[in-house]
Amino acid sequence: MRTLLLACLVIPLAAAQAQTALSTNPPAGADAGLTNLLTAGVTNLSSYVPDDKHQLRAGDRVSFQILEDHDPARPLMVMDSGELDIPYLGRFAADGKTCKQLAGELKPLLEKEFYHRATVIIALDAVNRVAGRIYISGQVRAPGPLDLMFNENLTAGKAILRAGGFAEFANKKKVKVVRLGKAAGESKQTFDLNMEEILEQGKSEKDLVLQPDDFIIVPSRLINF
Repeated sequence: MRTLLLACLVIPLAAAQAQTALSTNPPAGADAGLTNLLTAGVTNLSSYVPDDKHQLRAGDRVSFQILEDHDPARPLMVMDSGELDIPYLGRFAADGKTCKQLAGELKPLLEKEFYHRATVIIALDAVNRVAGRIYISGQVRAPGPLDLMFNENLTAGKAILRAGGFAEFANKKKVKVVRLGKAAGESKQTFDLNMEEILEQGKSEKDLVLQPDDFIIVPSRLINF
């Protein structure tokens, strides 16, 4: 997975004003170390670019930081449920949201219960390239799950080849793909594929592009002794 130098930042207007005030007119009796830390912190954060493009999904890895804690960023991963385990708040829905959206939602919640001011930074460290899995059973050399990559047009024929090809007693003409209904009330679909035509005769237009959680079933042919 490719590391992305993208980050999401929510900087309150008051913090920006504080930077100017502290740099030009430090308050009497203020601790010099704290003043320098706040001023330097806001200045360094100005290089962050809010990420409002990538929508988070399961397996994505991010770094989470609240600037006011003065602690290193914590690595977090979006769980299969689409949630992140956020410090102080617990599980929070992240699936389908950008880092910028997520940081914007967390800021008022943290300030309501735990902080007078919370500067929330969520950096996208790595994108999960696996969109889901498909499953192959029956007469192939390596049955089991196969990863379906994000934006990959994986067909049933290619998946069978990826699983090592047909086993000795495979019925290539009677391959089935079962697709379970995703939405409530949606019935499952079954597709019958003749893999002799698709793989051996080159009729690729008859192949089927797979979706996450599809099942490929390769039955056995009758054996004549």
